[in-house]
Amino acid sequence: QVQLVESGGGLVQAGGSLRLSCAASGRTFSSYGMGWFRQAPGKEREFVAGLTWSGGMTYYADSVKGRFTISRNNAKNTVYLQMNSLKPEDTAVYYCAAGTASRFRVLRGSSDYDYWGQGTQVTVSS
Repeated sequence: QVQLVESGGGLVQAGGSLRLSCAASGRTFSSYGMGWFRQAPGKEREFVAGLTWSGGMTYYADSVKGRFTISRNNAKNTVYLQMNSLKPEDTAVYYCAAGTASRFRVLRGSSDYDYWGQGTQVTVSS
């Protein structure tokens, strides 16, 4: 069982930056592939970024590539999402997720993930 708690969301102007954190409970954090998803009002939840258990492989949605960076610190049981050059269209609730579907690829589908956080709101004003 893994519990995930996101933090770091807030209100920021377009062009600004935020760093989201996701703290995980449990001793097996390093076994999980981790990902960030987001859901804007009236839209389906979408994949944002993910990385493998070691952090050796990462994958980004085209919409955030070059602006967002996902990373993890297994010693601290934490995964991060550094978001730069934010745009109003990045406004959403951001969720982190943990999954064990595969250790050898970045998990990109919602169904690949077993555990989800409660979400943190990110609002980007124009």
